[in-house]
Parts: sequence; C-alpha cells; structure tokens
Amino acid sequence: MTASATHRAIDAVWRIESARLIAGLTRIVRDVGTAEELAHDALVAALERWPQSGVPDNPGAWLMATAKHRAIDVMRRKSMLDRKHEELGRAIDARRATAEPDLDAALDDDIGDDLLRLVFIACHPVLSTDARVALTLRLLGGLTTEEIARAFLVPASTVAQRIVRAKRTLSEARVPFEVPHGPDRAVRLASVLEVIYLVFNEGYSATAGDDWMRPALCEDALRLGRILAELVPQEPEVHGLVALMEIQASRTGARVNASGEPVLLLEQDRGRWNHVLIRRGLAALERAEQLDGALGPYALQAAIAACHARAGTPEATDWARIAALYDALAQLAPSPIVELNRAVAIAMAFGPAEGLALVDGLATEPSLAGYHLLPAVRADLLAKLGRLKEAETEFRRAAELTQNGRERVLLLTRAAACVGRS
Repeated sequence: MTASATHRAIDAVWRIESARLIAGLTRIVRDVGTAEELAHDALVAALERWPQSGVPDNPGAWLMATAKHRAIDVMRRKSMLDRKHEELGRAIDARRATAEPDLDAALDDDIGDDLLRLVFIACHPVLSTDARVALTLRLLGGLTTEEIARAFLVPASTVAQRIVRAKRTLSEARVPFEVPHGPDRAVRLASVLEVIYLVFNEGYSATAGDDWMRPALCEDALRLGRILAELVPQEPEVHGLVALMEIQASRTGARVNASGEPVLLLEQDRGRWNHVLIRRGLAALERAEQLDGALGPYALQAAIAACHARAGTPEATDWARIAALYDALAQLAPSPIVELNRAVAIAMAFGPAEGLALVDGLATEPSLAGYHLLPAVRADLLAKLGRLKEAETEFRRAAELTQNGRERVLLLTRAAACVGRS
C-alpha cells in the first residue's frame, strides 16, 4: 500500500473509531480534553508506524490498545503524584493496597454506554450552541478543526477557540461523565437532538456562502442520529429526528441541477430521490409512532416530510394532511417559522389567498424581520394571485436578505420572471 493510500486509510479509520476511543478514555481519565489528547497520541503513533508496518487487520483495536497504554502511563503518573502529596502530610500505612485499577478491563466495558455519555457531555447545555456543535463534530464526528471551519465558513482559529473553551467549561463545571436520569434527561436529550439537527440543516440549506448545500454535513448528522437511535432505542423523538433527516436527505440529488443551481421541491425530478433513504426514513417514523402515541416535534416534521415522499407527483401531495400536521406542530412547538410553513401548507391546500392572509399576519413579527423566507413566501403567493409587481418587489427584498449566493440568484431570477409576465 502506498503512503498516500495508507494515510487515506488512517483518515477513514479515525473517522469511524475516534468517538468510541475518546468515549472509553473519558470514562477512565474523567476529562474529555485529556481523553482527546490521548486518542490523538494514538493517531500520531499510527501515522508514524503504519506507513512502514502496514495497516493492522483490526486498526480500531490497535488504536485502542495504544491509547490504553498511554492512559495507563497518565494514570500511573497521576497516582504517583497523589501519593507523594499524601506522604508529605502523613505516613502511608504499610499494608495499604497498592493495586492499580485494571484499565484494560475498564476500557473493554460496554462501549455503547460510553458513547452515549460522550454525546451528553458534548451537547451539555452549559455550553453555547456554537460550542456544542463544534465539540460534537470534533469528538463524535471525527472532523478536524479545519473541516469544521470550512463547513461553517468561519476561521479555523474561531473553531479552535470554541473547542478549547468548551473543554475548559466542562472541566470547570465538573460535568459528570454519565447518562442523565429523571427530568434532566429530557432537557439534555433535547439539547443533543437540537445540535444534530442544526448540523443537518446547515448542510441541507447552507445559510451562507456559494453552495446551496453541504452534503458532508448532512452525512455527519445522519451518522450521529443513527448512532443515537441505536444507543437509546426507546426514545421516539430520536427515531423521529432520524426519520426526518433520512427523508430530507433523500432529495439531495434532485435539489440542484447540473450547474449547481437550486431546484425547488415541487419542481424536482422525483425519480432522482433516493428511495433507499425514503424507506429508511419511513421505517424510522413507524418506529417512533409505535413507541409513543403522541408524536413529538421531530416526528411531526418527519410525518410532513413523509407526505412528500409518498407522493409520486407534486399534484398527488396530500396538502390537507400536511396543513393538519402543521396545526399540531404549531400547538406543540409554536414558533413564527412553524406558522410561516403552516401558511404555505394552507395556501397549497386551500388557495393562495388563505395562505397570504396568514403570512401578512406575520409581517410585524420581530424574530422574522431579517428572515429572507418571509418575503420569499409572500412573493410566491402574490405571484400565484397575479399581483406580479408586488411579487417582484418581495422577491428582490428576499434576495437582499439571504446570505447564500445560490439562493440569491434563484430569487432574483424569480423576480425577473415576474417582470416578464406582467
């Protein structure tokens, strides 16, 4: 195997194994920063040795064994230092047990529990949202600081600072390496789901830059969601989120044309939708429905996405059901953006005038003042009502508000089309 091929193999192994490696080490050393350093020491050793010796048959086990030895060295040094400090104050009982903990056995415990603990630490509410996203992608996604920075269009130094501050905050707050229980569990799980969906959404509809999508982020979020669904199989909202991401990800290949320009949902070639992902998404939604009779916010959104996935043509879409699902979502998790989406569904089910009345009711909502999709939706409904001059103005306003280059071109194109039709 060539050196470049070996390095590619190491990158792939690290992306797969790093999370479980860091999780197992965190349980032993009780500090996520130290655990990550130990895991990276093992990675450096692989980079030094594998180009000469070749990639081991079980590379994950090799990394774990190397990290174990380094963890044992760290624990021995810490234990020795602690003993020396104790000796300064009193004599040590000669019969005192000196046996060291069996770290090999400890690291070989059920890794699933460790991964779940690491998920809850990386997404702990004591951290800012940006910090939770960066730390999750670093510890659980195996991404480098530079990869995270490129994905979110921020300087690598900014991401590095977020990660350093996050690890310091967790250490200073003495966040326990455990799965939360009781009322705290629901709050913490909601934080985890929020982080995963934020990552997915940034990949699905990039908020800034020149690309309409960043599929790699969608893949990272989907992988994290699938792992979480295996770790907590009895949580319906986890399956709801996975269902939502699977179904939305199924449209990726149809969301841009050959030139990379956006293609709106009702104009997409549904033959290009990934039906394997659709089946996976529908199966995850069914699992969520079986676990709990009342669907949560993510499962409701997945049910909405399923309506589109089941429709062979745009005309076959059950918009009345979608509107009803948005009614339920608005009651369960009210927000101006949910109301905006509900207005679109009602417009499709009952006519653009009905939808426009609801959109106009959101015009004074402070949180939507700079949200480009508010004028974009209004423009679309105005165009359907034949009010083309007003529609053109709204499309141009939406183009000014968006930070995504591809979306800006699409909105300006639709504005120009209004002029051509008037």
